[in-house]
Amino acid sequence: MEISSSSEHLNLQSIRSRISELSEIHSSNKNEIESEALSSDSEKLLNDFPSHFERKLKQIMKEYSDVGFLGIEDLDKYLAYLKEELNQVEAESAKISNEIEDLSRNQIEESNILEGNLEGLKCALDSIATQEIVEEDPCFDSSMNDDHQSTLMDANEEQKFEVLLFLLTCFSSIALDLELETQIEKNNLILKSLQDLDSTFKRLDALEHIEDALTGLKVIGFDGNFIRLSLQTYIPKVEGVLCQTMIENIDEPSEVTHELLLEIIDDGTMEVKNVEMFPNDIYIGDILDAAKSYRQLSSNLVAQEPLSSLEWLVGIVQDRIILSTLRQFVMKSTNKSRHCFEYIEKDETIAAHLVGGIDAFIKVSQGWPLSESPLKLLSVKSSDHYSRGISLSLLCKVQEMANSFDTNIRQNLSTFVDAVEKLLLEQMRLELQSDGASDK
Repeated sequence: MEISSSSEHLNLQSIRSRISELSEIHSSNKNEIESEALSSDSEKLLNDFPSHFERKLKQIMKEYSDVGFLGIEDLDKYLAYLKEELNQVEAESAKISNEIEDLSRNQIEESNILEGNLEGLKCALDSIATQEIVEEDPCFDSSMNDDHQSTLMDANEEQKFEVLLFLLTCFSSIALDLELETQIEKNNLILKSLQDLDSTFKRLDALEHIEDALTGLKVIGFDGNFIRLSLQTYIPKVEGVLCQTMIENIDEPSEVTHELLLEIIDDGTMEVKNVEMFPNDIYIGDILDAAKSYRQLSSNLVAQEPLSSLEWLVGIVQDRIILSTLRQFVMKSTNKSRHCFEYIEKDETIAAHLVGGIDAFIKVSQGWPLSESPLKLLSVKSSDHYSRGISLSLLCKVQEMANSFDTNIRQNLSTFVDAVEKLLLEQMRLELQSDGASDK
């Protein structure tokens, strides 16, 4: 079979051009795998899986929304169901992860083989080109006999045939390489979705645990890193003569309801990043700061299962709601006297507006009014021009003497303020008498 030299030269150039294209494709796939477009199957998976995941999540949230009304036995069954679902997700995630590792390893091996094949093919083409140059040399032709030329031509044709077979092998390797890359991208997408589902199950499990630990708590919304909770706080009936005296004729609600909007740290945990309360009638800024410090502290504890900052925060917020509500009850009851009281939530202090333009600022002790710990007079200030003449030394003296009253006087707000006002009037009278005597 005779083939013209120009045709052979053209075929070699075409093959060499195709090899260059394959080398560029291989290099591009090797360096920019993540930027390659997904196959039609992968695109379909990308479009279908999020909707499947959303339907699954909505189904879980629908079932989970009624968990607050289940009995203890039903809650145990529900928790077992969630744990079984979580185990299945974790097993599937591990399986997909192993498959991705195998595919990645195979892809690297196939890529190395392909790279070697392309280099070998380039060398073969260079060898053929060299032989053609030798064949076209007239000096070389005249020095060879017919048998030798025939043998050389047969060897050349055989080598070209081997090159064609080599090309087919390279094409097969490239196809396999691209298929592996597509499969890896597809499995990475599945793994990411399974990891998101795994994180969602873990959060639901943690919320269920918190609902068990804290009464009156119910999950009413779950959107990414944001959780909306309904917090129903039972206000206990006050006990003891002192508390009953402070809260008289007040129609106390037995419970109050708040909503908490929690932002959770995006690291798979249930640690709190930010929190908002509705209605915003209780100051919780210091509690949020303490929760962040608690998270850092609990991570260093030896305890096997320390409370999450979320569980700790919700428990402290409930305690704050109880105390703040009772203190507001005390303000309403005490305001029926001749004095006017105002509770400053953020500072946990009470401003008592006395007659004569005098304001007494009282620090509320920890746990008051549920505990019988005494109140403390922080300062006494003149609030209008009629009381500007009262000396600072007298006010400081009244403050020091008031904090030395008997404990039973300082436990009751109304009694304590009456005693402070009486002491102030006595000290003002003594100061006037002293000033009058010095004038004589």
